[in-house]
Amino acid sequence: MLGAVSGRQVKNRGGTSNMTEYLEERETSRNMQRLTPALRFLQPYRLQVVLASVALCVTASAMLLLGQGIRIVIDSGFASGESALLTESLMLFVAFVTVLTVGTFVRFYFVSWVGEKVSNDIRQAVFNHLIHMHPGFFETNTPSEIQSRVTTDTTLLQTVIGSSVSIALRNALMLVGGLVLLVITNAKLSLLVLGSVPFVVLPVVLFGRRVRSLSRSSQDRLADVGSQVSESFRNIKIVQSFNHQGADVTQFGQRLDRSLRVALQRVWHRAVLVAVVMLMVFGAVATLLWVGGQDVLAGRTSPGDLAAFIFYAFIVAGSVGAISEVWSDLQRAAGATERLMELLHATNDLVDGDDAAAKDRLLDRPSATLSLRNLSFSYPSRPQHMALNDISLDVEAGEMVAVVGPSGAGKSTLFDLLQRFYDPSGGVIRLDGVDLRERSLAAVRAGFGFVPQDPVLFSGTLRDNLTYGRPNATVDEVNQALELAYASEFMQNLPEGLDTRVGENGVGLSGGQRQRLAIARALLAQPRCLLLDEATSALDAQSEDYVGKSLHSLKGRMTIIVIAHRLSTVRTADRICVMDQGMLLAEGSHERLLAENPLYKEFAHIQFAA
Repeated sequence: MLGAVSGRQVKNRGGTSNMTEYLEERETSRNMQRLTPALRFLQPYRLQVVLASVALCVTASAMLLLGQGIRIVIDSGFASGESALLTESLMLFVAFVTVLTVGTFVRFYFVSWVGEKVSNDIRQAVFNHLIHMHPGFFETNTPSEIQSRVTTDTTLLQTVIGSSVSIALRNALMLVGGLVLLVITNAKLSLLVLGSVPFVVLPVVLFGRRVRSLSRSSQDRLADVGSQVSESFRNIKIVQSFNHQGADVTQFGQRLDRSLRVALQRVWHRAVLVAVVMLMVFGAVATLLWVGGQDVLAGRTSPGDLAAFIFYAFIVAGSVGAISEVWSDLQRAAGATERLMELLHATNDLVDGDDAAAKDRLLDRPSATLSLRNLSFSYPSRPQHMALNDISLDVEAGEMVAVVGPSGAGKSTLFDLLQRFYDPSGGVIRLDGVDLRERSLAAVRAGFGFVPQDPVLFSGTLRDNLTYGRPNATVDEVNQALELAYASEFMQNLPEGLDTRVGENGVGLSGGQRQRLAIARALLAQPRCLLLDEATSALDAQSEDYVGKSLHSLKGRMTIIVIAHRLSTVRTADRICVMDQGMLLAEGSHERLLAENPLYKEFAHIQFAA
């Protein structure tokens, strides 16, 4: 599945019912093959992986050789009664310990280093992929859940790659080596060890499957918790304005309870797994001590051999216990990998063009022509509802066109299609005579300057926001854009001017100030077609007047399409288009539409007090 999420968007698991449907639709991580896609991120660090692997083998071997050191110290050192032999035996023992210490340092450093690097690379890869996804993807995949995956899941992977995998491999080597040395040291006692293995493995198999399922569910429920935290605090003014804190606290508590129940189930199963394994392992060790002690008393084995055998038995027991404990981490990592790979392999509904058909276009033309032919569209989430229905419209270069109509008429949807956030269900949009689908997405969007109804500003300085679409803009160009948007005056009154820092979404600025900055940002990008979606709705009368004059001065210099309700903007336009229920009803001048179109007349009477 991980290699081929192909064509199916990741589902939104923002609620309990969605989570249940999702878990029923798809089987959760069933085996460790789910971790395979993450392994390709190890390729750039092959040298470090090799060094860590060599150190791992050395430390495992040194640990196993400690058993022989113990045997030599007891049988050749203590039993001989000679100080020289005891000293030599202890020196050999110290050499084993030194190798073990150095190898452990090398292994721990490089394994942890690789874990940090890989988690960082996965975060970067996921972000790089999602930043180019079509906007519709984020309607069914909430940004807060994506944030949880990019942070929490990659942190889990970092822990597993930087620790758990190393522990599992080292203990696997010691388990195999310990079993071999057990047989060599005492074949009879080793049969007891081998006989106890099925009793240890059986709980791992039985409980491991349940732990794996609960691990995936636990991670998804935790993502629900993170989603509400992000959503509530991002919209804290709305929460408090409606006195919704109590309801939010209750809902958050319910989500925490659901997450906690699943987590406690997972912890309980994991604790039972570890306890049962330890009970079986150390029960077998106790049996070994009794049987081995009888052999020493009878003279059938030496004290050193018994000590070495017990040492290896503890190594085998410890390795099995460590593997059983790490196994749960690996299963959780498998679920995390699956979630991350779903994002990394999510497909984009928009096919990028290559501009081959537009190579003969006059790139130095300051304004663009637009042609809409039989344009129809319905949103993927509402395929039965036509947001736009058979619209045909031509906009000449340098022309200013106003689009009016009631809410839900399809005006903002039209802007979405012009910027190719979606492709039309039917019909075609041509920019300078070329189908938008034949142009690259970057080229299409570079031709438009967009000012949304709710202006968006990013954390950083005002300068960062103004030059967002054109980082190399000169000081004069910035000042000119500010003048056109009538933003210079309030900008000069700020203590640090353009270097004033603003919070997320422009916290600290008024709605009108944010909107004027958004207009200046769009103008600074030097678009060939300016799209304004109710861009003057939050401005006071004076500011609106100045912006209106600026737009009038831009007529002829660039193509302008304005979604507007206000009379001043509409009267400035060369042409007015009336839309309702996704259809283009009429177009013409203000006076003509007042006389000929009942909807526009009613609309003008209500909105413009005409």
